[in-house]
Amino acid sequence: MKGGARNWVTMWAGVLLLWFGLALMGSGAEEAGVERVEFEGVKLRVVRVEAKQVSLVWQGKEGGPLRTFGAVRKALVAEGRMPKLLMNAGIFEPGGIPSGLHVEKGKELRPVNVQKGEGNFFLEPNGVLEWTAKGARISESKAWAAVKREALPEFALQSGPLLVLGGRIHPAFNAGSPNVKHRNGVGVDAEGRLVFAITNSNQVINFHTFARLFRDELGCQDALFLDGDISQMVGEPEEGVESNWFGAVLVVE
Repeated sequence: MKGGARNWVTMWAGVLLLWFGLALMGSGAEEAGVERVEFEGVKLRVVRVEAKQVSLVWQGKEGGPLRTFGAVRKALVAEGRMPKLLMNAGIFEPGGIPSGLHVEKGKELRPVNVQKGEGNFFLEPNGVLEWTAKGARISESKAWAAVKREALPEFALQSGPLLVLGGRIHPAFNAGSPNVKHRNGVGVDAEGRLVFAITNSNQVINFHTFARLFRDELGCQDALFLDGDISQMVGEPEEGVESNWFGAVLVVE
């Protein structure tokens, strides 16, 4: 190989190495704060955050559901806020309407739902996640509805079923269940932090294993299922970030 050709090969090799290095750096930044966890052969992503870092977004200024990560990010940026992570919240009805309780900034936008019905949301006991800047907690929906309170929490959402409550796994779950799907959920650890977990896009898990992940691996005595196949979590979302269509969205700042 002649000197000129060798120089060109060396130069392009250097460019490729630089590009690869930058790509790795970008990938690392994109996953900042995200733990890679493997539990009983299932790979997941986990994020532990202080409650004061988390908010809940459903509607835009016009009053309609925002539905996508891109729309939520755009609305937040317009307020001078920059999300570090976005993840879909609880189960919702057609049109992106939360199936149960939804509280934003201390204001109830949807009431708690203790009706009977079909599907995961209504698999009793289901639950309520509530939080303020001081911490978070999860409780059974009917117990939450029975409490007379002077003020609402800063944020709250309802979903179902409960995965774990007081360290006890939901009684309807079976360890060997073949009902395995892509899933996401949220727990509260001993420090009052919110712990988000979502299976990798090519991974599936049953409810019993998902519950034990929160209790036995992530240190959460209380945990709540959020949603199934459509669930997504994106770290450091960029402008125009794409996603499935959801109801409410959890925001980490």
